[in-house]
Amino acid sequence: MNVLFLCTSNVNRSRTAQELFSAIDKASKYQSAGLSKKYVEKAGTTLCTEELLGWADKIYIFEDFHLERIIHYTGKIHLHKITNLKIEDKYKYFQRELVLLLLQKLFRNSNVIV
Repeated sequence: MNVLFLCTSNVNRSRTAQELFSAIDKASKYQSAGLSKKYVEKAGTTLCTEELLGWADKIYIFEDFHLERIIHYTGKIHLHKITNLKIEDKYKYFQRELVLLLLQKLFRNSNVIV
């Protein structure tokens, strides 16, 4: 399964999720990207593309406006793959509380993201 994590700048939340689940689940492929060209360029991280959205079997976003941005640029074609984790942008990269939230929301006993 191909899993894509999307946040605003691809600095803290989405990168943490990608690296965490890549280490836990070797059966799936994980990528992450940011949805704000301005912040992604400032941070030197990966910008979300239509190609990445098409690659993903599952897409996890972190806030309501992430969904709005995807719909604005690509329409509703990817909606069936998107889940909003509703984790606000207040955590640092690999912050313990962020890791615990991600595990609570996405990890099940089978070692596979759901």
